[in-house]
Amino acid sequence: MKDYARRLEVLDWGTLEYEEALQRQKSLVQERIHDEAPDRLVLVEHPPVVTIGRSGDARDILVSETALRAKGIDVRQVDRGGKVTFHGPGQLVAYPVIKLRDKDLRKYLDRLLEAVAGTLWEYGLRPEWRKGSPGLWVNGKKIASVGVAIQKWVTYHGMALNVNGNIAGFEIIIPCGDPNTTVTSMESELGTSLDLGRIRNLFVGEFARVFAYHAPVVTQAGNNVGHPPWLVRPAPLGAAIDRMDAMLAEMVLGTVCHAAQCPNLAECFGRGSATFMILGSNCTRRCRFCAVNRGTPDPIDLDEPRRVAHAAHRLGLNHVVVTSVTRDDLIDGGAGQFKATMEAIRARCLNASVEILVPDFQGSVNSLQAVLQSRPDVFNHNLETVERLYPLARPGANYNRSLRILEFAARSGLRVKSGLMLGLGESRREIMATLGELKRAGCQMLTLGQYLRPSKRSLPVVRYLSPLEFDELAESARRLGFTGVAAGPLVRSSYLADQMLERSANGL
Repeated sequence: MKDYARRLEVLDWGTLEYEEALQRQKSLVQERIHDEAPDRLVLVEHPPVVTIGRSGDARDILVSETALRAKGIDVRQVDRGGKVTFHGPGQLVAYPVIKLRDKDLRKYLDRLLEAVAGTLWEYGLRPEWRKGSPGLWVNGKKIASVGVAIQKWVTYHGMALNVNGNIAGFEIIIPCGDPNTTVTSMESELGTSLDLGRIRNLFVGEFARVFAYHAPVVTQAGNNVGHPPWLVRPAPLGAAIDRMDAMLAEMVLGTVCHAAQCPNLAECFGRGSATFMILGSNCTRRCRFCAVNRGTPDPIDLDEPRRVAHAAHRLGLNHVVVTSVTRDDLIDGGAGQFKATMEAIRARCLNASVEILVPDFQGSVNSLQAVLQSRPDVFNHNLETVERLYPLARPGANYNRSLRILEFAARSGLRVKSGLMLGLGESRREIMATLGELKRAGCQMLTLGQYLRPSKRSLPVVRYLSPLEFDELAESARRLGFTGVAAGPLVRSSYLADQMLERSANGL
């Protein structure tokens, strides 16, 4: 039998469904009971789930379980202590599986909270304890919960620290069973999104210090550490990128390829293709998934349509894709610039088809009509995500408004296209429901791609979908009647857009 005293293994499981994490924990507990493994600290994020502890009651959930599950939120009755809590993306969950040699559960709970408190202190937050209420508070609001279970003096379950943007989930429960309890997060208290990886590392250090372990060893990593292998692409050849960049700089033009950090930039630039981005480089929205700059909008450049047309002609494009930042500051939302750009392209590139990827123009019918009068060959407006995630991912946008825009274009006789990015926490049921709504709105062409976090202030990736899952979704979309479908981890809105149009037009 090995001597595992003062040794700690840290298992980073990335994003994992609650039930699977629980079953894994129980296996670890058995290993620790029989001294087949050292103490372990499991770190994980969960897709949205409500858990009811031993002292909890379903009456503490303010929404029916049927309604929750319809929104992709699971409900679990669990064997830990405590009442009802919520887990979701942006929350650090830690499950210590350690043997309590002194058999003192109270001391263990105090030390666990001390490790969380030390992490909060690092960010200048002052944690508060409340007698008889397990957890930690900041400025009178609960920021961390604790609920543990124990088997033969080996612990499992553990604590949850609210780091980034998951507070809305607590509105569907009565936290701690007390209607007077309000919940907060580190992001809410500090006014900025935080690097969950750094929080995780700080907590591991504090946990090892408080429990007097030797230097912890990370022995297993999950999605938070690196991309899965199917997202790793070979290093691009710089010559094609340099040539395209030089031409765009010469003509003072922007592309969404650069602005949105598209993973296919090298491939598209290598074959002489790009998606032009008009109306400047600064967006007036603050979507939490997007890499495009936010800031003071640029003045409208009246010569920009001519330069886009000239660049398309110079590249010999047979299919020209034009998009823009969102310009809520403009009366027409930039519709006039789209119209002028399409007209300039058609005047210069006589045989080219034109695809536009437009913002929502705040639902303005006049703006939409101005764009539709130019009869683009493809009218693209991305839905981006499922309805439940709009407040989290797309503040300022509206799910039903975007559906109505697509329907308006379809009824005008245009070929309509839309796209979703996956991996933000949506369920398979939500994806299929959204595809059904897109089809009923008249959408014919569809792109499905993996969300990749562009910056530390952006939403975290909840899950990486495998290529097989994308293939299955593509087949489901075709069965629904979509005539053009591109689905894959690296698929983006305008990826191989000319080929999709050709396939859709030929009914392939």
